[in-house]
Amino acid sequence: MKILMLTPYVPYPPSSGGQIRTYNLLKHLYKNNEITLLCLYKNSSEKKYLQKLKKYCHAIYFCRRARYPWQLKNILRSVFSRKPFLIVRNYSVEAEITLKEILRKKKFDVIHAETFYIMPHLPKTDIPIFLVEQTIEYKVYQHFINSLPLIIRPFFYPDILKLKFWERSYWKDATLVGTVSETDKKSVTELEPNIDPVVIPNGAGDEMLAKRLPKKDFFNVTVLFVGNFFWLQNVEAANFLIQKIYPRLKERLPSIKILIAGQSATKKIKINNSDSLKIIDIMPFQDNVIKKIYRDSTLFIAPIFGPGGTRLKILAAMASGLPVISTKIGIEGLAVRDGYNTIIANNPEEFIEKITLVLKNKKLFEEIRRNAYLLVQDIYNWQTISIQLESVYKKIALPKI
Repeated sequence: MKILMLTPYVPYPPSSGGQIRTYNLLKHLYKNNEITLLCLYKNSSEKKYLQKLKKYCHAIYFCRRARYPWQLKNILRSVFSRKPFLIVRNYSVEAEITLKEILRKKKFDVIHAETFYIMPHLPKTDIPIFLVEQTIEYKVYQHFINSLPLIIRPFFYPDILKLKFWERSYWKDATLVGTVSETDKKSVTELEPNIDPVVIPNGAGDEMLAKRLPKKDFFNVTVLFVGNFFWLQNVEAANFLIQKIYPRLKERLPSIKILIAGQSATKKIKINNSDSLKIIDIMPFQDNVIKKIYRDSTLFIAPIFGPGGTRLKILAAMASGLPVISTKIGIEGLAVRDGYNTIIANNPEEFIEKITLVLKNKKLFEEIRRNAYLLVQDIYNWQTISIQLESVYKKIALPKI
């Protein structure tokens, strides 16, 4: 099939959730399909990744968007227009012009749009559009606004209303909407009962799947949290771990170590490292470093309280052979069961209790991580996900003449 794929980011390096998702899909989809990729970039240096993507794409178009989103002109355009800030800051004149030219010259069976805020660049077309929502954006933005001081929240409420309006509007413009979880699917149908989304989940990276479950050293226990700390939810989770869980956990298990790792970790989380609490940065392309961090850790915890999609870090932990303890929100949308392939904790007391339990009960430890590992192998692998996606394309594609 001939597919036109649109992304509001360059899908390499696979460092953010969206980049990981698109890059892994391209790696599998290209085998049976001809893919034309149009992606937005902020820095000219991102064009060097063309060679990394060329083997998976028939053609690639890089289009510039604003390098710095919080520019005064973007803020003013958002305030004095009907469009929310998320659309304004990701808008590219070059992308709109390029798409018109591409669609004038080439024929496609399907247009695949990752995120609704890439949709404003599309001209009117008869080609079926599959719109994938990696998260329900207005809910994420609402969570961010709720984290701000009360006195300034009202200034952001109009933008939330605009965001919600346009998100729903582009759902209705698409031929078919896709979500990454049943939870997000439910959110869409609650707002738009006439829309019946299909679920195309996220997966664990092929490189993260352990060949076998590694043995763990219970005399040197490291509790791990990994995240991209440009995201508010991950900063919140890290601070919750440091302030609410770590001091009391240390009292109960004096030898335990906490490791928090990810992009911009040391910039966003301001603490002094110690022998028992460390914050480290992970840069793109450090695949071996990332795998070693997961391999050398004992347990993964995710005290996440913000909404949004499914957490690739949790899938990576499961694939690596780490038991996962998370909030209900953190594992929302994943096909997991508390006490079977994950453990749920929703407050500091529960986290401390569950961490202690799973470390002292070796049978439970092994059962949780084995069941999670098998789940990733069966459902959350990119080859299986790509096959599901291809079937969606065939369902909505233009009939052959």
